[in-house]
Amino acid sequence: MTNIYNDIIYPAYQSGKHLFAMLIDPDKCSEERMSAIKNAMAEYTPDLILIGGSLVMNSTSDAVLTCQKFFPKTHTILFPGDDSQLTPIADAIMVLSLISGRNPEYLIGQHVRASVKIKKMGLQTIPTGYILIDGGRTTAVQYISNSMPIPSDKIEIAVATALASEQLGHKMVYLEAGSGASNHVPTDMIRAVRQSINIPLIVGGGLKNANDIKEVFNAGANIVVVGSAIEHNPEMAKTLCTQY
Repeated sequence: MTNIYNDIIYPAYQSGKHLFAMLIDPDKCSEERMSAIKNAMAEYTPDLILIGGSLVMNSTSDAVLTCQKFFPKTHTILFPGDDSQLTPIADAIMVLSLISGRNPEYLIGQHVRASVKIKKMGLQTIPTGYILIDGGRTTAVQYISNSMPIPSDKIEIAVATALASEQLGHKMVYLEAGSGASNHVPTDMIRAVRQSINIPLIVGGGLKNANDIKEVFNAGANIVVVGSAIEHNPEMAKTLCTQY
């Protein structure tokens, strides 16, 4: 069995290879939408598919099955907003600790409730320090988690938070502007964080076009995550997927 972190993510980080991850909201994961994305991508595929959201009403299992149907060679990773979004049919779970906030529910509370379920499901776990950055508007993750994002000009706070994540033993750091953010994480901040840590760096939120993705990769992101841009316009999928 492929260990997604040890066999894919970390070797890519070590070799300098960029990875493209597509974020899928289970509430918007219809077969029609996934078929449109698949057709737009043609022979290309995302390196990873993240599945989840801050607030999900539909079945996460159904979303995973749909993604696996249209992208059978791409690994699916749960990106859960809470413990109701767990399913054993995904390949792994990104265990997110929202370390930029001070809400204990998202620092450890949800994790305690989910821990036994995750073990019983046999899911591969990828501990990840999740750092919310101000993207110019109030996003769902900010509202649901009741946590303030780090201001986009406070690079030193982002760096210190990312370092704390690595020192706590997280395997990845995720800089997130939030789904549908007006602005993506500033490149100066990405560059400073990348230079300060020795684990893979993920950047998502507010990435709207090919130029945004190039900027973020050039600044030092190892993995970029795109959700809303493809969700709103599946025809962009191929363009965004091939910008690295």
